[in-house]
Amino acid sequence: MSSRTFIAGVGMIPFAKPGACDPYHVMAASAGRLALADAGLGFESLQQAYVGYVYGDSTCGQKAVYVLGMTGIPVFNVNNNCSTGSTALFLARQAIENGAAECVLALGFEQMNPGALGTVFKDRPSPFEDFDRETDALVGMPDVPLALRYFGGAGLSHMNKYGTPLESFARVRAKASRHAARNPLALLRKELTVDEVMNSPMLWPGVLTRLMACPPTCGAAAAVLVSERFAKTHGLRTDVWIAAQAMTTDQPNTFESHDMMYVAGYGMSEITARMVYEQAGVGPGDLDVVELHDCFAQNELITYEALGLCPQGGAAAFIDAGDNTYGGRVVTNPSGGLLSKGHPLGATGLAQCFELTHQLRGSAEQRQVDGARIGLQHNLGLGGACVVTLYRAA
Repeated sequence: MSSRTFIAGVGMIPFAKPGACDPYHVMAASAGRLALADAGLGFESLQQAYVGYVYGDSTCGQKAVYVLGMTGIPVFNVNNNCSTGSTALFLARQAIENGAAECVLALGFEQMNPGALGTVFKDRPSPFEDFDRETDALVGMPDVPLALRYFGGAGLSHMNKYGTPLESFARVRAKASRHAARNPLALLRKELTVDEVMNSPMLWPGVLTRLMACPPTCGAAAAVLVSERFAKTHGLRTDVWIAAQAMTTDQPNTFESHDMMYVAGYGMSEITARMVYEQAGVGPGDLDVVELHDCFAQNELITYEALGLCPQGGAAAFIDAGDNTYGGRVVTNPSGGLLSKGHPLGATGLAQCFELTHQLRGSAEQRQVDGARIGLQHNLGLGGACVVTLYRAA
């Protein structure tokens, strides 16, 4: 990074089930106000806004921002599937690093419908045509909702390669519930046992149970990013900064590997993480806390390996040793992750930023990871894009 970008303020509202939330612009404005208040700034200080959402009409970003204020600043609407929130964060950081602005809002929200994700525009080619074609060839299951096919198929690939038992995925889900029980902003706060996860209804026999999938969720989160000069001029906090960040899209191995792990983004995750470690001059062993994209328990498990938290094929042993939770090597998803905190698509990346910022500030209360100084964020959207961000405590 040519100059430091600091997280001056973060905000997040409690996540909710579809139908139990405010309209999207109300949720978004609430999160934005919280981030500005946390930074100690008024809306008039903002010079740009990057606003992410997946399900909404064009310029929903303006609708949300106008509730906060109408100062004529540029508002950029961002849609990058499930990595939308961190893409907004990436663009906000890039604007500051490039000198285009010194105080920028990254805002993400989603007002979702119940049930599995589906296609909205059915009168034109789907961006998932190639993904579906490869998935049809590798696993079939054409009647299963697309996200379950992709990530269930990725889990099945790992099971076939390394003998990973279904119980390993259940252990991931049970861990998420224990973490979420400490998070007042999480959607699902009931602690689950491994047996409860294993005995929940099978969505894909032998591969995936209902409790291994994240729920559709509504919510919003935001971050105010500032340059070092702006922070010093205005007396803002400089205790957490973005030390490295990278974003990648699919490469040929997504399809040429003929492996559902790569169809579901394993390759993007692996490459992006490597880029970030090289930028920051650290390795996986230096991390204290990680917020990663656990839309399914299967994806959390394979992402341990993609991020280098354990060797390839070593995820089951990593889980069995408790190295993914408090008292282990690196605490993963102390927020409860997407599995328990919830997954409002456009807000997820900024909710991860919220969690890691508080962890590195030492203000995560019951969720606090002792001595957390370096945090890694991983946010994945199929179709595809992956954003990995490394934060440091100053």
